[in-house]
Amino acid sequence: MSDSNSLWQIAIQKFKQSKTGMFSFWFIIFCGLIASFCYILAPDNSNNANQMHLEIHSKPPGFTVDILTIPNKEQQSQSWISTFINGRKNTHTEIPIKSYSTKNNSLEIIKFSDGLSKSYPKPYVKNIQKKTFLFGTDKYGRDLLSRLLIGARISFSIGFIAVLISLLIGIPIGAIAGYYGGKIDNFIMWIINITWSIPTLLLVIAITLALGKGFWQVFIAVGLTMWVEVARIVRGQVITTKQQQYVEAARALGYNDFRIIFKHILPNIWAPIIVISAANFAAAILIESGLSFLGIGAQPPTPSWGAIIKNHYNYIILGKPFLALIPGLAIMSLVMAFMLLGNTLRDALDVKS
Repeated sequence: MSDSNSLWQIAIQKFKQSKTGMFSFWFIIFCGLIASFCYILAPDNSNNANQMHLEIHSKPPGFTVDILTIPNKEQQSQSWISTFINGRKNTHTEIPIKSYSTKNNSLEIIKFSDGLSKSYPKPYVKNIQKKTFLFGTDKYGRDLLSRLLIGARISFSIGFIAVLISLLIGIPIGAIAGYYGGKIDNFIMWIINITWSIPTLLLVIAITLALGKGFWQVFIAVGLTMWVEVARIVRGQVITTKQQQYVEAARALGYNDFRIIFKHILPNIWAPIIVISAANFAAAILIESGLSFLGIGAQPPTPSWGAIIKNHYNYIILGKPFLALIPGLAIMSLVMAFMLLGNTLRDALDVKS
């Protein structure tokens, strides 16, 4: 046990010495915190940041406008837990205005959309606030920054759940194939090779169409396509590890196969499993973005990064490339961070080095 602990300590020290690995690790932690507290950090904390202002659509980053908020008379109380998880459900009406003035007991505003004036009770002047859209607005006038922040939760959720499903399926199947060998191994490898021969995106599309379009369907579909890599890695490691003396000693002591596999073999092959999990996390984010871009991933108004690119990729040639480039950079940076983290973990956990 002490040797095992010392090997993990050495791996941790090697990992800490890598500036790239540490930067990627803290960047992922930072993005994870943003994903967890997205509705607290987002300027628009409505559900899915879906507060539309069609009058100010496709505005550039830093755009500022006065907003008149009309309270919702049917506003219901909402717990902070519900707001933290799903955002604010009952939203107020927001009207972008060019200018306003007070006359007698009324508030006169000039609408941003058509330049027409409209009157409201004078106390509403307190509801006028200047709002800045740091990343601009999308084609529906929604705050792009808020939708990016909430989209981070989508990406982290798909990565975490897909990796979890792949581990729950891949580890037992790979361990059984590698430990028992023979006909069992041949049968499992036959299934793995068939699944491996089908393009990942095509298989995900088929599963998604079978399960239906939606948030959770994408999670399951991506997870069901990633277990193959895990199973192959685990199988190869088990084939090598089961020849070790401590495994032979466990057999001699009369331990059953289940205990030998899960108590003695698997705890010693976690290193490659951790590395493949980091790579699968990045792959899951890319696959989900691709599915959303094709329109069969997370459905509107869910603010998936891939869906944001789909809605605005034609703006690249219309002089407003930021609408597609900003979510594209978000995907690229997060995927790159996971890939760099995986490479650093691979080097740190390689005992031969």
